[in-house]
Amino acid sequence: MKAACGGILLVALLAGCGAIAPERKPEQRVNLGGYSPSFKQGYSDGCESAGSRGQRRDEKRFKTEADYMMGWNDGYSVCRR
Repeated sequence: MKAACGGILLVALLAGCGAIAPERKPEQRVNLGGYSPSFKQGYSDGCESAGSRGQRRDEKRFKTEADYMMGWNDGYSVCRR
């Protein structure tokens, strides 16, 4: 009886620890220091697109700004996981 109660208590404690994961913003997962503002905006837009049903992307900037395009692709890839 003691072993069963101890096992149930252990499972309850471990399950409780796993459920308390703090919500982090995408920018906190990756150090974006040193990147251009265009890359950072693209990363943010790409990450938001990965986590939602709609795509958030500035099509003009995506086609004309390499930093925005690379940031969007990186943000989308990282946050999709």
